[in-house]
Parts: sequence; structure tokens; C-alpha cells
Amino acid sequence: MSPKAPGPASRRLWRNARRLFAGGVNSPVRSFRAVGGSPVFFARGRGAYLFDADGRRYLDLVGSWGANLLGNAPPEVLRAVRRAAGEGLSFGAPTERENLLAAALRTSCPELERLRFVSSGTEAVMSAVRLARGVTGRSKVVKFEGGYHGHSDGLLARAGSGPATLSVPDSAGVPGPIARETLVVPYNDPAALADLFERHGEQIAAVLIEPIAANMGLVPPRPGFLRTVTSLAHRHGALVLADEVITGFRLRKGTVHRSLGLAADLVTLGKVIGGGMAVAAYGGRRKFMDLLAPVGDVYQAGTLSGNPLGMAAGLAVLEALTPATYRQLERVGADLAERLEARAEQERVVPFHLTRRGSLLGVFFAQGPVRNFEEARRSDRARYARFFHAALDGGVYLPPSPLETTFLSAAMVSGDLDRAEPALTAALRKARARDP
Repeated sequence: MSPKAPGPASRRLWRNARRLFAGGVNSPVRSFRAVGGSPVFFARGRGAYLFDADGRRYLDLVGSWGANLLGNAPPEVLRAVRRAAGEGLSFGAPTERENLLAAALRTSCPELERLRFVSSGTEAVMSAVRLARGVTGRSKVVKFEGGYHGHSDGLLARAGSGPATLSVPDSAGVPGPIARETLVVPYNDPAALADLFERHGEQIAAVLIEPIAANMGLVPPRPGFLRTVTSLAHRHGALVLADEVITGFRLRKGTVHRSLGLAADLVTLGKVIGGGMAVAAYGGRRKFMDLLAPVGDVYQAGTLSGNPLGMAAGLAVLEALTPATYRQLERVGADLAERLEARAEQERVVPFHLTRRGSLLGVFFAQGPVRNFEEARRSDRARYARFFHAALDGGVYLPPSPLETTFLSAAMVSGDLDRAEPALTAALRKARARDP
């Protein structure tokens, strides 16, 4: 029997897209390369659901990769964007909305003594890294294996062989000398980080880290690990950069790094703060941020930074984030995790391991616990692909990669999970089957 998804309209659009775009897509994970098959093309979204080009409905467990915390097309955000659009799309000049959103962010994130808006998480992290180098006069940056911080050249690096820990490019087009300015160590390995600082401490400008790793599935920090990161970095004169593009405003109204033991000097935000628009930000201590042009000599600029539509969307989202919002996200996250674990046990799916923090879930067809990228990579990709496609056929849209995180929205309620449970059960049953 042929798969139910993608339907004929999606398949037709995919044929057209392959003639227009490199690889048929404008961002690689959309291609379904990690799970096989061809992508579903979506036409619209509403609340907890997406609707494809064939008119078929899916429970949305991707949420625009975390940006749609309130669900798809929340009315309050649409109203704000429409109002702003009626006044002009872009001025390339200051607007009051920039001030208002910045003030709202700082109310929830007092560590942002000064901040600056940009258009993407990649741009925010790239700019924060440049600033850290300007502050310290050093060139090297530490990142953790499996952490993704955007596609700037220096951060597309993977661990090199042997004990030197110097990195090699993870992409063609990245010169080796640039990649070698990035030092890569395993996540949740304080001994490896201490050893790295012993050998390279005087050259390290910053340690860049997700307080909860969410780009190798979902991998929480081990107790005390983030305090060790802070201590080692500051002892050696390096800055700490907390990448909260995913976690910021998703798990609480503000950032989470301090509650987990990380004392960051600079912070990056994105996704939720733009409400589905192209908005990100970086900020931190005033003495560092004041080194940016035009007052300092670290340069960064952007024609569409702080654009009126993005600012309006961000303000509407932040105004809608109440304690009740986060209680609902916690409820629905716990509900989905409990259902998946119960159904996996019922269907005798082994190995199977879930991680969860609030509305973020990591699904691993691997033996737990999963503490780093190497352990995450052991997850059975073929099983995940079968799980993904069976769920898709049943009307549930999961991340099309086994190393991505599942995102829930506050628009989701237990009734949505009731309707999705048969599809998820069938998907787990499919994943359990042996490879042909």
C-alpha cells in the first residue's frame, strides 16, 4: 500500500521545487533526507494543527522548530502584525516598537543590560562570538559536540581526531584555519573541558553552550556541569555565551541558564521572541555590549534588524505569555511523554528512551540515558524513520530527523493527544518491526 503522505499536491510541488532550489529546499532538514521520502508541503496552520497542500490535517509537533510556542496563527499575533503592516513593512530606521520589545525582554531577562536585535539565531550567535573576541582579544571559541549554533563558518566544526581537540570543517567551503579556531569537546564532560582549558586557556575567547542541548535530540546537562563550565571559563578569562535561541521563553518567561547553574556574560535569543517572524537578539553586560559600533569598534549591522512586523509579533507573544501558558505547556508535555512511554512499553519497543523538559521532548530509539552526542548518535535511525512516516500517515507531524527535538505548543490540549494516540501507537508498532 502506498503511503498516505505526502499527497499528490505535495509531490507535484516537490517536483517543481527541485527545479527551483538547491536540493529542492531552502533549509536542509526540510528535505526529509534523514528519514527518506519527499516532504509534505503545508498550506496553512491553525492552533495545534497544520494543513497540507492536499487539505490533510496534522497535529503539529514541530512548531516551526520551536518558534510557534502559542501554536499556529495565534489571533493576537496576527492582529498585531496586520496593524504593523498597515503602517509600513520596513524603514531602516529606529521605531518605538524596538524600544518596547527590548524593554519587555529586559523585564524578563535582567541579565540583558544592553541588547541588539538581528534577524536569525545564526546572526545572533555569530555576532556574540565576534563581540567575545573583541572583548578578550583572543581568537578561539569552545563549543560542545552535537551543539548547533547556526551556520556561520567557525561554528560548522566537528571534533578532530586524537587528543589535540582542534577541529576540522563540518562543511565544504569552510577553510580549515577557520574551523581550527573552534575547539570541540563532548557535552556533559567536565574533565574534557578542564583538560582543554589547561592546554588552550590563554587563547580561548568564549565557551558557547546551550544550557539544555536541543540539537542532538534533547540532552539535559548533568548536575553541576554548567557550574563547572562557568568556573573554568571565568578562571581562564573567557566569556560564557548562553545560546538560548531554543530554550529562551519556551520553558519559562525568560532564560533558563541561571537556574541551571550557568552564569552567562552574553546571551542569544530567537524563535519564540519573534512569534514566527524573523527575529533574534543577543545581549548581556553593558560593559561588553558597549564595545559594539557605533560606540565601540566591534562592527555588526542589519538592514532588517528590528523590523516593525517582527517587533509587533514579538510584543504580542510576550504579552500572551502568562503563568497559565507555561502550566499548560508542562501539562501537555508530561501527557505526551507519559503516553509515548506507556505505548512503547505496551508494544515492547526496545530500546526506547525519552527525555523531556517542559514542552521539549527527545525521542531516542536507544538505550538511555543519553548524555552526549556520541550516545545520541547511537539512536536507531532506521527505526525513527519508520516511526516518523507511520505517524505522518496517521496525521502527526514529527521532526523529520532523529536528532531533532519535538516541540509542543500551548494551543495543544489533551483532546488533541487523544486523537493522535492511535497514530502514535501504530507508529511505535511500525518502529518495533525488524528492518526488511
